[in-house]
Amino acid sequence: MTSSTPAPRPQSRSMSTATQGSSLVDVIERVLDKGIVIAGDISVSVGSTELLSIRIRLIISSVDKAREIGINWWESDPYLSSRTNELLEANQQLQTRLETLEAELKALRPAESTS
Repeated sequence: MTSSTPAPRPQSRSMSTATQGSSLVDVIERVLDKGIVIAGDISVSVGSTELLSIRIRLIISSVDKAREIGINWWESDPYLSSRTNELLEANQQLQTRLETLEAELKALRPAESTS
């Protein structure tokens, strides 16, 4: 009887393919990095009369990617800021103080030139 040892197998490298599963974290990271657009139209008709038409446009991306493509409406939307009224009131007070100081400064300049 002879004993034979099997020949060593070459190590195979793992190749990523489309059929391999991805974890949810990988999918979310990829979507937020690249962004995704979902668009669709829904139409409800009876016979040839259209009763309802809905157009749906959805963009999912990270904040950085959205800014990169020019979408930043949330930065200027006053309804998304809880301090909007407070900031607007403070801004108005500062503008009033500035106008008062400018008027006082204009009043002081002619008095200085005549002295």
